[in-house]
Amino acid sequence: MAITAKNLDKNEYFYGHKACAGCGGSLAVRAALKVLGEKSAAVLPAGCMSAVGFNFPQLCFGNNAIISMFAGTASMLTGVEAGLRRRGIKDFHAVGFAGDGGTADIGIQALSGAIDRGDDIIYICYDNEAYMNTGIQKSGLTPFGARTTTTPAGKNIRGNIRPKKNMFEIAAAHDIPYAATATIGYINDFMEKVDKASRIKGTKYIHVIAPCPTGWGIPVDATVEAAREIVDCGLWYLAEYENGEFKINRDPGEFTDPAEYLKKQGRFKHLTDEDVDVIIKSRDKKWEKIRREWK
Repeated sequence: MAITAKNLDKNEYFYGHKACAGCGGSLAVRAALKVLGEKSAAVLPAGCMSAVGFNFPQLCFGNNAIISMFAGTASMLTGVEAGLRRRGIKDFHAVGFAGDGGTADIGIQALSGAIDRGDDIIYICYDNEAYMNTGIQKSGLTPFGARTTTTPAGKNIRGNIRPKKNMFEIAAAHDIPYAATATIGYINDFMEKVDKASRIKGTKYIHVIAPCPTGWGIPVDATVEAAREIVDCGLWYLAEYENGEFKINRDPGEFTDPAEYLKKQGRFKHLTDEDVDVIIKSRDKKWEKIRREWK
């Protein structure tokens, strides 16, 4: 379904939170809940969104929401879905919102188990590419070259030396009913994928890029721009996995300059031309495979 201003829920289900100015994660949660509506039950692990959304005595959710253990987003979603179904409640959505660390590192076992069981849940990873809530430490989804507090940039090691873990294809490798990548920079694409996921039975996984101005070193009004540029320069792609097949949703054709995207961010200021060349070669290799094998 095409999401427009005319058919989007006018109610707000995530508001009054204490997120930093320009927080991409809060925008992802807000947009997803406007699609899913008040009959959604949200599970959030210890992380940015639980820290800013549950402030006693104020709950910043207009729907039911609960904090899970850091590792247990998907397993708690299993219980929420089973409990509501057992009580005879219909037309609800059990949706999880977990950050990159809570998904790719600490929570990956619970997510893998939920996919294996075929639980009827929606799992959304809002990816700001580091453990932002606890001090900007590296996660499994921190990109190559990024400076974090645990991957500092110096003479010998220039930021993170590991590539970004491919959670989208890891989820797809389970032969999941539906998986997708998204970005808040193309918000309609993200919301339409959330809507699509809500209509599919079984486990659904959506991985959305959600910049953190504090951790990325960008102005607070540049969040959406950065989230769009990462796609336009080819360092992130919009795709879906369904019925055993991958599909690319947006091929920029001729990419914008990745160096411009990188050098705007404080976490990449230290990169040399050689570092940028490594990133571009990795991008080109990935896109060669995408264009050859995906529809």
